[in-house]
Amino acid sequence: MRFFIAVIAKGDEPASADEMAAIDAFNDGLRRDGHWVYAMGIHGPSQSVVFDNRGGEGHVTEGPLHDLPEHMAGFWIIDAPDAETARRLASEGSLACNRKVELRPLHG
Repeated sequence: MRFFIAVIAKGDEPASADEMAAIDAFNDGLRRDGHWVYAMGIHGPSQSVVFDNRGGEGHVTEGPLHDLPEHMAGFWIIDAPDAETARRLASEGSLACNRKVELRPLHG
């Protein structure tokens, strides 16, 4: 089963050197244990553009979909045999990056 782990941050504060070292170690463990699929950090909401072309209307809005104090700052896609393992890995990821995370199963 594949799962999506969203990293939730406030502001545009980058990870500290210690946090990056912990994230790298967590990523190494995911690879070692066969859970790694993909991971990436993403720019903050100030870089967002929302497109809505339903019905060919072509609406474009500069900025994020939701103006909230927290936003997604990165993500992992993991492979886990079950939800319990995914929950454990999400908890470990939160500890490693020192931020809240949100876990969701992926379709398919």
